[in-house]
Amino acid sequence: MIENFLRRPHGGSEYVADALRVIGLVSVIVAAAFFQATDAGVLAFLLPGLLLPRFVGARPAFDIVFCVLLLVAGWSNVLDLYTSVRWWDIPVHIACTGVIAAMVYLLLAQVGVLAHPAGHPSPDGTRFTLATGIVLTTAFGLAVSALWEMVEWFGHAFISSAIFVEYNDTIGDMAVGALGALAAGVVLSLVPLERAAASAPVTAAGQAAAAGQAPGSQSSIGSPSGSRMRAKRQ
Repeated sequence: MIENFLRRPHGGSEYVADALRVIGLVSVIVAAAFFQATDAGVLAFLLPGLLLPRFVGARPAFDIVFCVLLLVAGWSNVLDLYTSVRWWDIPVHIACTGVIAAMVYLLLAQVGVLAHPAGHPSPDGTRFTLATGIVLTTAFGLAVSALWEMVEWFGHAFISSAIFVEYNDTIGDMAVGALGALAAGVVLSLVPLERAAASAPVTAAGQAAAAGQAPGSQSSIGSPSGSRMRAKRQ
């Protein structure tokens, strides 16, 4: 994951994705200077998420979509679009929950907890299936939605009463977020969202090749056959 994060961008689309991360940082500064402190806090809350695609080795197109949606969600809060446009939170929750749920799956695949969608087996030998993508990504979406609603409740209760929290709104946001996560699970199962190099596991054959040995071969030093050869020479 560190190698993915430190990897230099290749091609215009990867530079665009990194530029969006810079825009996220600038957005915090702008919000702190011209809006309320809570607005700057909301945008700052997004910064770790904007870095996540780099750690998981997301493809540039998915990286760009992910960053754009997070910035739209954050600035929608700053500009009060959720309250001024009644229907605005529905598409934002669908889209954002979907891409975040898919990114959570890729993150867990990177650390070896789940199988990569690209078809590479996880360390325990399990492989990705369509059902795996849909069920787990939907579950991740529900978990992310619940976490976000808790953050909103905390902000309303302890930071500012201006943060809108209401039961029907909370349940509705979680419901549409689950739909977005389900759709993301289908996309995750059918469309490659991570670079091939980022998803390829290090196999025993690859390790042997890196060491200059043929896969499955053993050095004569320290092997039983090598010991017998040395015994015969003596």
